[in-house]
Amino acid sequence: MKRKSWLAISIVTASLLTGCGATDNASNEHDHTQHAANGDLQEKTASIDQLPKFLDNQDPVIIESYKIAGANRELLTSIPCYCGCGESAGHQHNGNCFIKEELSDGAIVWDDHGTRCGVCMEIAVISSKLKQAGKTPLEIRNYIDNTYKEGYGKPTPTPMPS
Repeated sequence: MKRKSWLAISIVTASLLTGCGATDNASNEHDHTQHAANGDLQEKTASIDQLPKFLDNQDPVIIESYKIAGANRELLTSIPCYCGCGESAGHQHNGNCFIKEELSDGAIVWDDHGTRCGVCMEIAVISSKLKQAGKTPLEIRNYIDNTYKEGYGKPTPTPMPS
């Protein structure tokens, strides 16, 4: 991984550890888990407020990344991932690294891909921070594309935001 990426991960990690408070997910009722064709674990919960059980024993930074991705799921549909997951997992955007789909009844099918990938988490967290700073989806997309265009995997086939 490039040195620039490690620095960004360190900064992201520090900001996550001092960021939002934890949500209690100990009493969540989960519908089911399954494995995708590529081996990713997918788990359905009743809503975005219920995190999947596969996060129960994860590092707090990873858990916070999932919370951030859940809170920014619309934005992340406009942001590509540069870890190569478009080819390896069929992801269409960075949001797919955390959430496979949002069902019409509000249920969420989470994906554990993001638990194993610093690039996925970094892109989601940086995108969220830029949104909080008042950047538009197009400005955020341009920043991510420019930052990750060299030394990373092929980007997901994510359409440009309008």
